[in-house]
Amino acid sequence: MRVALFGYGSAGEPIHARLISAAPGLELRAIVTRDPKRSEKAQRAFPEAEILPSAEDVWERAEALDLVVVATPNSSHVPLALAALEHGLGVVVDKPFALTAAEGRSVVALAEERDRLVTVFQNRRWDGDFLAVRRLVKRGELGEVFRFESRIERWVPEVADGWRELPDPAGGGGVLYDLGSHQIDQALLLFGPAQTVYAELGQRRAEAQVDDDVFVALTHRSGAHSHLWMSLNAPQPGPRFRVLGSRAAFVGHESPPPPNEHEQFYKGVVAALRGEAPPPVDPEDAIAGLEVIEAAQASAREGRVVTL
Repeated sequence: MRVALFGYGSAGEPIHARLISAAPGLELRAIVTRDPKRSEKAQRAFPEAEILPSAEDVWERAEALDLVVVATPNSSHVPLALAALEHGLGVVVDKPFALTAAEGRSVVALAEERDRLVTVFQNRRWDGDFLAVRRLVKRGELGEVFRFESRIERWVPEVADGWRELPDPAGGGGVLYDLGSHQIDQALLLFGPAQTVYAELGQRRAEAQVDDDVFVALTHRSGAHSHLWMSLNAPQPGPRFRVLGSRAAFVGHESPPPPNEHEQFYKGVVAALRGEAPPPVDPEDAIAGLEVIEAAQASAREGRVVTL
């Protein structure tokens, strides 16, 4: 399966390009980046791939491709995914799938109309520590889980240059989109749909223009409660996971996590393209996550619990 990768930055270079090139059944044919330095790095790392400066260059080669991977800034995810589908190509979109659930639904609708694959790179489903938690919950070893705590907390006291720190609402910056997309997806995967959402979105650093310290509380229809923290203001991070059940508990920092299994995602993509399996991540799951993100934004803005 012939792949074009959009983006060769913090997601494209160290994550997607590496996983695609290592996946049996995938061939990295093209990398799209306008940055001259990144173009040079990409050409050195993947001499067999074409390095292209624009999306139009990809669409001109659409008949020689099977799949597009979108690993660009958040605001471009939906336009590129729609264009790829219009040109008859399957699509992998890095998280967040879109900035709103409505945008995500528009991509799914076009994929269904064109009978093409669309899936979302929620790679933290295959984090080693999360896989361990998922096994414990699935086997019932903790009893009935009533609270799930998840933290991705970092100490980044200086505001960095780049689109993630810009206040444009259409840009999709801030830690709720960046880190929360992962944590919300994990919580919904473990305990099912959310019934209510409460959130606090803060800008703690002096120069911050987007949310950099966020708390989200979910009450799931199953009765479980998920408490999610994401922050760039944590000189002392809390445990990655803390799971409380009726018989036992799990705390994520008690032992080194098992190795990640992110390569399983692209193995699943190959199987889906061949018609042998469903997409490794159902895009409807990503839409459910976006509904939670939108509810969290409304909760923080209006100071209330939002019912889905």
